[in-house]
Amino acid sequence: AAVLEKNRVPCEVVAYPTDTDAAEPKADDLIRSGEINLVINVPTHKSTKLEDNYRTRRTAVDFGVPLLTNMQLVEMFANSLYKHKQEGLVGLEPKTLFEHYSQEKDGDAWTSPSEFH
Repeated sequence: AAVLEKNRVPCEVVAYPTDTDAAEPKADDLIRSGEINLVINVPTHKSTKLEDNYRTRRTAVDFGVPLLTNMQLVEMFANSLYKHKQEGLVGLEPKTLFEHYSQEKDGDAWTSPSEFH
């Protein structure tokens, strides 16, 4: 939390899922209730809270909460959020996957349009 606060990222300390006597709310309960919208959980070979890390990741997946588990990906995600906040979406118009494919030409496909999949 100290690193986040130092970089002006608002955060709140929460308890691990197995902390039975913690005063803070538990991370997995907050994920289940929809109060957490993104989980960043980057275990390393030095991690000591293996069960807590697993339960946090598993709860995120079970409840459809985006989960980042790779430090390089976390860094790229943070940089893209910063750039988006500074410049906006440059030349991008978000679309659903269905909208994307409806505008695709037959020549853009990797396979023949008549090929059965």
